[in-house]
Amino acid sequence: MGSNDLLTRLLRDVSRSFYLTLRVLPPAIRPQVGLAYLLARATDTIADTALVPLNDRLETLERLRDRVLGQSAAAPDFSRFAAGSGAEQRLLARVGEAAALLDQLAEDDRELVRTVLATITSGQVLDLRRFAGAGPGPVAALQTDAELEDYAYRVAGCVGEFWTRICQRRLFPHAAVDEPQLLHWGRRFGIGLQLVNILRDLPRDLRLGRCYLPGPALAAAGLEPASLLDPAVQPRFRPVHDRYRAWAAACLDAGWAYTNALPRNQARVRLACVWPLLIGAKTLERLGREELLDPAHRVKVSRPEVWRIVVVSVAAHPWPRAWSRLWRRGAA
Repeated sequence: MGSNDLLTRLLRDVSRSFYLTLRVLPPAIRPQVGLAYLLARATDTIADTALVPLNDRLETLERLRDRVLGQSAAAPDFSRFAAGSGAEQRLLARVGEAAALLDQLAEDDRELVRTVLATITSGQVLDLRRFAGAGPGPVAALQTDAELEDYAYRVAGCVGEFWTRICQRRLFPHAAVDEPQLLHWGRRFGIGLQLVNILRDLPRDLRLGRCYLPGPALAAAGLEPASLLDPAVQPRFRPVHDRYRAWAAACLDAGWAYTNALPRNQARVRLACVWPLLIGAKTLERLGREELLDPAHRVKVSRPEVWRIVVVSVAAHPWPRAWSRLWRRGAA
């Protein structure tokens, strides 16, 4: 694909944390994964621009999806999305270039990227329609755990499948790995990371009128979605939160199994998996003891802590016992 600042400076600007993961990946898959991320970030920017009317966002998402899938030759008009950040605006302005790079990928890589983006976009469209009337005031909630799992799969679990397939095809096509098991663990890994995000972002989402935790689960604790706008209900809410935190932790356990099922000679890929895994585990641990509903308090792993995870994991990888201790420490 050649050198292109879309996959370097712009990608770094729209996601500094993912850029760290991307840079450690082997060059054989770095452009494909980076391009998939950029296009997914563009669709996410469209979906999240609340100042643009819902129907306009849906139409733009559908047109961008058609361009990505090769069903249209032109990228949509993004002039209505001028309120985004500088990096996001630069990304939208260059979506046509990103789509052209996608067209240049090898056919099997291109189809993998298109498949994961089609699934992600379906989740974003579903989310916009589900919360069509959301906003300050009434809070709408999902109704079942199945709805929550389906959403988490569409926007993140499918990424685990994409990651698995492209790594296996490009990095270790002849390795003795159990592909169905890897795909299963990869799906759960992605779902777990999305559940962490949902639990961490709950106070912010509530004030946008969205509650991803099912209403019946809240009702069983004598709560309704709008109740969670009051931080004082945290003691009653904590058991509900703990249930979903345990679900997320179990999915991250699958992510650890996934990481260790990758060939040991794929150190770069294993490190690219373990960094978000350990950050997610640390976030869950803090959610178990910090404020859950206060919008002024956002649970976050600091940049120095992230760098410590990077350094310690790189040092531990050659040594199986040290490596195994990473997860006991990360999940504590």
